[in-house]
Amino acid sequence: MKCFFLLILNIFTTLVFWFNMIEWSVFWQIFSLVLLVTAIPVSIMIILEKRSPYKTAAWVLVLILVPVFGVIFYLIFGQEYRKQKLFSRSGIKSLGKIRNLSLKQLRQIRTKSNVIHDKENIIRLLLNNSNSLLTTGNEVKILEGGKNTFEAIFEAIKNAAHHIHLEYYIFSDDKIGNRLKDLLIEKSLQGVEVRIIIDDVGSWGLKQKFISELRLNGIEIYPFMEVRFPRLTSQVNFRNHRKILIVDGIIGFTGGINIADRYIEGIKKIGPWRDIHLQITGDAVACMQVVFAADWYFCINENLAGVKYFKPFTENTGTAVQISASGPDSDWESISQAFFAAIANARKKVYIVTPYLMPPPDILSALKVAALSSIDVRIIIPRRSDALIPRWSSFSYVSELLEAGVKMYFYETGFIHSKYIIVDDAFATVGTTNLDFRSLETNFEINAFIYDVGFTARLEAIFMTDLQNSREILRSHWEKRPWHKKFRESMAHIVSPLL
Repeated sequence: MKCFFLLILNIFTTLVFWFNMIEWSVFWQIFSLVLLVTAIPVSIMIILEKRSPYKTAAWVLVLILVPVFGVIFYLIFGQEYRKQKLFSRSGIKSLGKIRNLSLKQLRQIRTKSNVIHDKENIIRLLLNNSNSLLTTGNEVKILEGGKNTFEAIFEAIKNAAHHIHLEYYIFSDDKIGNRLKDLLIEKSLQGVEVRIIIDDVGSWGLKQKFISELRLNGIEIYPFMEVRFPRLTSQVNFRNHRKILIVDGIIGFTGGINIADRYIEGIKKIGPWRDIHLQITGDAVACMQVVFAADWYFCINENLAGVKYFKPFTENTGTAVQISASGPDSDWESISQAFFAAIANARKKVYIVTPYLMPPPDILSALKVAALSSIDVRIIIPRRSDALIPRWSSFSYVSELLEAGVKMYFYETGFIHSKYIIVDDAFATVGTTNLDFRSLETNFEINAFIYDVGFTARLEAIFMTDLQNSREILRSHWEKRPWHKKFRESMAHIVSPLL
């Protein structure tokens, strides 16, 4: 975001210089020529792509207001590859079996429990749009906060016997990162296979010395979609936002917590970092392994296969879980579609916690329709955030949600980074996906969709705790905020599809 402001400042300075050096008529001739040569052809190209009208309008506006620089900005951040298939998964051996199992489940799904039958539409949707298997032999534990999460993660890694697979958006060279590095090296020297995928943008601060130390001790670590000019324009926009840890194919972790001290120590001037993570034991871990294996194949073209990585499905009784991944490599925006289906079919309540609130039009509409239908819709967002423009953009959606009857809350005790949704009494989803355009349409994400009364009750208790640490946003008070805040939020709202 800082780079964006610097770019705008640079453009403004250049224009002022032009104003002082040349006559108005000459300036407008040059401006018109630049607009004709750059902005108009690219705008036509964007229109022909038939993307979301919101995104189309936002990009055309950027191209017209800042010709040349707008084109550069579009080439770096604006290209979409979902329909072109950013990369092929056809060579991944484990996917064929998963597809066959998902087809079998589609034929047998009506034989399951009442809870599963009640959410059959979501289960079928995820089976069709992402081959997300429904597994029942699972134990799912909610880990609150960085301290509890890292304790569980380190304990699982210490007990690893065969392999440790990690995939993180942020892997920091700080206290918790070095502690993890030392433990991974220790396990590698004991003969445990250790594989790590890091996002090349999210983990940009990870020094080569840190990576080299891991590799010298037998650990395989690779960046996901390495960003290096001139390939920058095709890869910087598609980030791997997933957080996955798998130990021996038996225990898995996912959720909102990256490898960084801030998840324990909080952020200066903002306060404690509030987040949750999941620890999953059982059949769903094999589905998490499929996601990791696909990303590993993309990184180094190596297949991970066999029972040592993929434990046979037991179909034991336990918590029902579907693991779904979405990203530019998939045919559908699977997680976004599941969010929409869950909200649209709610009967009693929809509780949401998200650090960034920039919902696409379909989900925004579903939230408003649910509230207008007397469904209890509550959303918690942070009052203070780690990102300025996304914060303003999140605030820009508050008024229309309040108008529809959605109950909005500001989390006041630090920064809430949790990402979860509760619908009625037996459905919840926790994962890496924020309720914003980038997570739902552009990033590589992973979520656990859980169909269980007990789990939903435990997560709802956490929501109520978060609610106690939040302040309800009253419409009468919200509309009285200063005009300059409304203006900056409106400006941020315009570019929210691009963030």
